[in-house]
Amino acid sequence: MRSHLVEVTSKITAMAKSGNISRARKLFDELPDRDTIAWNAMVSGYLHLGLYQEARSLFNSMRSSNVKPDHFTGTAVLSTCAALKDNKSGQMIHALVVVSGCNLFMPVNNALIDMYGKCLRAREANAVFSEMGRRNEVSWCSLLFAYSNAGLLEESHSVFHDMPVKVVIAWNTIIAGYAKWGELQWCLCFFKMMLEDSFRPDQWTLSAVLNACAVTSEPCYGHMLHGFIIKSGWSSAVEVNNSALSFYTNFGEKHEVLEVVRAVGMCSDVSWNAIIDAYMKIGDLQEAHLVFQRMPEKNLISWTSMITGYMRNGRGECALTYFIDMMRNRIRPDDIAVGATLHACSNLATLGHGRMVHGCVIRYGFHAHAYVGNGLVNMYGKCGDICSSYRAFADISEKDLISWNTMLFAFGLHGHSSEALGVLEEMVASGMKPDNITFIGLLMTCNHLGLINQGLFFFESMTSHYGVSPEIEHVACVVDMLGRAGQLERAKEIADEYAESKNVSVGSLEALFGSYSSQGCVKMGAEIAEQLQLVKPGDEMSYVVLSNMYSASGQWRRAETLRKAMADRSIKKMPGCSWVEVRNEVAAFVAGSNSCLRKEDVHMMLSVLGYEMRFPISFPSIWDGIT
Repeated sequence: MRSHLVEVTSKITAMAKSGNISRARKLFDELPDRDTIAWNAMVSGYLHLGLYQEARSLFNSMRSSNVKPDHFTGTAVLSTCAALKDNKSGQMIHALVVVSGCNLFMPVNNALIDMYGKCLRAREANAVFSEMGRRNEVSWCSLLFAYSNAGLLEESHSVFHDMPVKVVIAWNTIIAGYAKWGELQWCLCFFKMMLEDSFRPDQWTLSAVLNACAVTSEPCYGHMLHGFIIKSGWSSAVEVNNSALSFYTNFGEKHEVLEVVRAVGMCSDVSWNAIIDAYMKIGDLQEAHLVFQRMPEKNLISWTSMITGYMRNGRGECALTYFIDMMRNRIRPDDIAVGATLHACSNLATLGHGRMVHGCVIRYGFHAHAYVGNGLVNMYGKCGDICSSYRAFADISEKDLISWNTMLFAFGLHGHSSEALGVLEEMVASGMKPDNITFIGLLMTCNHLGLINQGLFFFESMTSHYGVSPEIEHVACVVDMLGRAGQLERAKEIADEYAESKNVSVGSLEALFGSYSSQGCVKMGAEIAEQLQLVKPGDEMSYVVLSNMYSASGQWRRAETLRKAMADRSIKKMPGCSWVEVRNEVAAFVAGSNSCLRKEDVHMMLSVLGYEMRFPISFPSIWDGIT
């Protein structure tokens, strides 16, 4: 009987390691009597394959049986809690191992330190470390990781200094820790010390340092390191190539990206996804699509990379198509994929598709997530459903600054000034400090609704009360607001006041130019147009608007001269484009195009809309004062 149990347990272990976990579980369930070793084999099998929830569920069943867990069980289950970053369950297991006496075993203590480290509980990890009678390299490296992972870099430095033996993993951990928290100089310093101490860096060392170089403003460090990688023979390592791809992609170096892609030999899942992301970031959507099609197995990250890539490149309809295809392939989305798709729906203003994605959000329980909730608020706001936008805002359990700003913008966009100001009051009352984006929203609201005094108050108080310096968007909003109200002299004063900064100067000049255009001040508008043509010689806006001003004032010869100057300088006006969603399909209309299949119906409807705009009929506001 005992020999049969040993034989079946060995088969369970072998099958689990080979990936045939279903067959292993069937053998386990068929065992009439299971000992601790059999339970441990099955739990470890789930752990080995990353099936952490199944491993924890099986452990709970083990506790309900008459079999007593041992220190091997404790180590495996603590590793499961570490992988899930489940501190609460980890603490319960900690109590169990103390009660059972398993905490006397070094592997259990090492697993405890690792679990607390991955759950960002460095103090608890240190408490376990301090109580250990005997420690090994794993103990020291686990504590070092706990401090580095939590961003306690001074403490991790001290632990590294106190280590009796510094192995390569310890060097990698301290370097990766500084890299994670953006401390490039310390990262390079430890890398140099590692070389001076005659330790040979491996692919993990080089990958960590290269990742740190990717988040700097200067690419020279990464270039030098890549040269070192090639000379040291690590250029074929998958992890190093993935980091090199990310580095060159972040700096927009298309040629180097393509060289690294060609150097990649056998691709892992991470490599495939890194290549897709690289092509998307340099704008080569066709190559990204081809790489995606060639992938042997497409996972959630692959689909998400395509969705976010298309969204970033202004191809929202493609992002939406990929999201639908992902769902059809029974790939469960995460919050990143859902958030990116909602952003695509916002840009396309496709309310029907947005509601479909909202259904997925509710189904998978993402509605309380700030990132997804913010996407819902933005999508409904841009699609014209302000009531649903507010309901989505109310559903966000922990609102961040983006949540408040998005709701404020949505109210402002729909002309609800009192509600927008109410959001500001609630935001400040909650302890959230307004930023530059908040004030852009407030100034845009005041601009669109003609609240001149209120807008000027916010413009002045953003610096005096909140310490936010005016940027190009703030100045442009105020100049435009005053210009629309006919206060052109005051608008020019503010534009001149902020003319020292080149970027702000251009923005305020454009806003001032628009004000002169709306008020019909041709002479002043011509002066501003000349300045804009010097600063932005290839931009058609100043030419087109000034030409329209000349035409409106009857100065046809000057208008014709200006358009001829545009043609001589090869400056072309971008055609206007608009779109409408009909039965979940988006139809686009480009100025000057006759490609619309139902042109007569469109022109008839335009006539009806034109009549209604000239002779409007008042209806009660759809906004019913939701609070």
